[in-house]
Amino acid sequence: MQIPEPAKTPTFYFIGVTTGQSSIMKVFPKWAEVLGLQADIKGIDLPLHAPQDDYRKVAQFIKNDALSLGALVTTHKLDMFKTCRDIFDFVDPFGAKLEEVSCLSKKDGQFCAHAKDPITSGLALEAFVPDNFWKEKRGEVLLLGAGGSSLAMSMYFAQKKFGDNVPKQITIANRSEARLVSAKEALDGLNEKIKFRFVHNPTPDGNDRLVAALPPCSLVVNATGLGKDAPGSPTTDSVSYPRDSLVWEINYRGDLLFMRQAQAQQQEKNLHVEDGWMYFIHGWTQVIAEVFHIEIDSKTLEKLSGIARANR
Repeated sequence: MQIPEPAKTPTFYFIGVTTGQSSIMKVFPKWAEVLGLQADIKGIDLPLHAPQDDYRKVAQFIKNDALSLGALVTTHKLDMFKTCRDIFDFVDPFGAKLEEVSCLSKKDGQFCAHAKDPITSGLALEAFVPDNFWKEKRGEVLLLGAGGSSLAMSMYFAQKKFGDNVPKQITIANRSEARLVSAKEALDGLNEKIKFRFVHNPTPDGNDRLVAALPPCSLVVNATGLGKDAPGSPTTDSVSYPRDSLVWEINYRGDLLFMRQAQAQQQEKNLHVEDGWMYFIHGWTQVIAEVFHIEIDSKTLEKLSGIARANR
């Protein structure tokens, strides 16, 4: 890969796969005006599971370039952490537990790695999951994909502060076994009230069977990247959802086939189908607050969301 040129102005990076297609490239300059930030945004595209040396080059560049302020990392959260752990001077507790990085920042001369997803996924879930849903309905959670987003959601659900209001079972299904092994290691012993199950499903048909076996009032999440980073869906058109359930497509752009498959059953099964818009908003604003060392209150967040929606 080609290392970015040294920044000539304060620069905030977006490390992903197809960053030029993201709304944030148009939205960030408008957000910066509202927040009083003097900074540009630049995308760094890497292929899925890029060579280790590419991740290290990107991390070293941002760490050592004076005007490079930090970055939001998507898709590459686990790979970047694994290959660059020794480059980080500080890793936050979520990052250390999940072994992922979604935010790179600098503070007091240190190059810092943060895992913001347990916070951002929680904020997004709280926007559409009813209060006391798990305690009253006793449904389960099915996370399709064993990457950083699924681990972060699991950590959010398993917080002791929720008491009995937790899913009785969380199933994580993935195409590759290696990711499932690392997920199991990361989540082992997280909360004795939640049974974690790890299923190797190399084909969408297997995911269809998992969805069909769920009790009513469950939550199914597409955390695979399919529909955004690559076309397709982790389920087939024949998938059958349990009644009164929640379906979350954490992507907000792409072909969103998974979401459309669920919407086809929305009325018949009384499903609540959610896209990844608020996840996108919380994800970016949490990282921006960390990189620029600012606070974003609820009123400002609402204004930023309106700006982003107008440019969606």
